[in-house]
Amino acid sequence: MNHFDEAALRLTAHARRTTVCLAALGAIMATMQSVSAQTAFTLPAPPFDVPMLPSPSGNWTVMVGIGGEYTPDFVGSKNGKFLPIPIFTIRRAGSVDQFRGPRDSASIALFDVGYFRAGPAFKYVASRKSDKYAELTGLGDVKAAYELGGFVEYFPVDWLRLRSELRQGLGGHTGTVADVSADVIVPLIQRLTISAGPRFTWKSTKATAPYFGVDAAQSLASGLSVYDAKGGAHSVGFGSQISYRINPQWEVHAYVEYEKLLGNAADSPLVKLRGSSNQTTVGLGASYSFDFRIR
Repeated sequence: MNHFDEAALRLTAHARRTTVCLAALGAIMATMQSVSAQTAFTLPAPPFDVPMLPSPSGNWTVMVGIGGEYTPDFVGSKNGKFLPIPIFTIRRAGSVDQFRGPRDSASIALFDVGYFRAGPAFKYVASRKSDKYAELTGLGDVKAAYELGGFVEYFPVDWLRLRSELRQGLGGHTGTVADVSADVIVPLIQRLTISAGPRFTWKSTKATAPYFGVDAAQSLASGLSVYDAKGGAHSVGFGSQISYRINPQWEVHAYVEYEKLLGNAADSPLVKLRGSSNQTTVGLGASYSFDFRIR
């Protein structure tokens, strides 16, 4: 067998493998689109209705996904790290096309009437380990926090979303956190959308002190001056996101969020001497939407 015959055989084998791979990929995409086009599964009706809340019966749309972002090591840090970020929301099927901002907590839109949505929201705040970063030496650990609360979202016009969240912390902090944001949503071309808008966060003393306060023992161990951090206006910022909808089910996005710490958070010796009040996060993500039904 000469070199030309061997090359021809290799080319033929490669072409066959490519054809098989393309066929398999096409089958997977077709299957996923078929599942999403129909109702993926049906759940039994709950044994009772909760007073004051609408019945959960009907069709729902779930958005799940994963992202990764380069974000400050801890709030107030001047250095950064890469973290995976989960994406999860539920809304009534057939309602206004879903828009999700990168700062949105995981949420379920139990109330969904036209351009108004409201429901429970949840956010996980990772623990802060003092032995992982030199800037935190002597300040002790802060346990992971679980913030439970609710959100309200309103579209006064198609291209503007207003959203606010109020959450109560459990674990690492036991304070209250309020987030307010606005996003102008502009379609650039078909399926490609850019959004941008301001952000504001308020935190109570119990949500601020564990991360920015320095008590007497911590002062001796860290070399930072004693600091009694109080709550109030925590940060103001601006964010922008670009999203591309591959099809009705799949969407990919990239974003940048800038946050300027304010008040007692910005004045903390941890931030002033070892960190920065300027906090920037850059991220990428992908999400997949599907429907399910509750009888």
